[in-house]
Amino acid sequence: MSDSDTAFNPKEHANDPRVSYLVAEWERLTKAEEDARELAEADPSMKELAEKEVEEISERKNMLIAEMERILKSAEVPQKEFPNELILEVRAGAGGEEAALFAEELAEMYLRFAEREGWTSKAIDESRASMGGYKEASFEIKGKGGYEKLMFETGVHRVQRVPRTEKMGRIHTSTASVAVLPVYKKTKIEINPSDIEMSFARSGGAGGQNVNKVETAVRLVHTPTGLEVKCTSERSQQANRMKAMEILKSKLQVLQDEEEARKRDDTRRIQVGTADRSEKIRTYNFPQDRVTDHRIKKSWPNVEQVLGGNLKDILRELSGIAEA
Repeated sequence: MSDSDTAFNPKEHANDPRVSYLVAEWERLTKAEEDARELAEADPSMKELAEKEVEEISERKNMLIAEMERILKSAEVPQKEFPNELILEVRAGAGGEEAALFAEELAEMYLRFAEREGWTSKAIDESRASMGGYKEASFEIKGKGGYEKLMFETGVHRVQRVPRTEKMGRIHTSTASVAVLPVYKKTKIEINPSDIEMSFARSGGAGGQNVNKVETAVRLVHTPTGLEVKCTSERSQQANRMKAMEILKSKLQVLQDEEEARKRDDTRRIQVGTADRSEKIRTYNFPQDRVTDHRIKKSWPNVEQVLGGNLKDILRELSGIAEA
């Protein structure tokens, strides 16, 4: 055990949101270190390789400890306040109609979880595929701790199963992307009106029927970044425009925060990745009845239960801040 391990016990800070993600990675490395030591003792032919792995793991653990100490000692690192409102976006990826069905299942999974937590949710915009499911959809979720608990869900989710339309019983792989965006009531973002392209359309009702005779649906495009926001949930054009502008500001704030994090080389990426939409983060494997999060290399049984909204165990492992 290193001097750093003796002087500083990461486990004592596991519940501190500032370093909980680092503690979780330290614990994972500790387990890997123990496994390597056992391998060296059990198999002499692997001893040299295992000892080298132990050395590398020890260096990484010491780097994590140094970062934890820096964060905890720094008076300039306040505990971050997270908004209680978020926008959940899902989009079908590779896999055609099956991807659209999976995108809808993911959306329902988060909405069921929100219901269990006592949060409220409302659809902002939905675009359906011809055989069902979502091409893309966005939802507004409000509730205490909402963004804090779901903030690490952004990325590509993958499903492996036999689709309903598959007649030969073959397993297909499909994907859908998820984005979780915090809604900040106060931001430093200022948008130049000349940078906004705005268009209007009629909002659709249940079953795709056009129930509005006026064009209440709003679409905004921020030309400098190409960001697009659509809102159809409100009854008036003005309300949809205000909601869309609020979401656009939140998206621009997220872009700014991500850029600042990259400049700081944010250590949180060690634990949960870059929160990039293109990063594959989780697989839902039906034949093996297993859900695997690739960032922390951990699996859980019962895919149906997870898709039914039972996410607490997964979120607890990812963030260390979900309630037990």
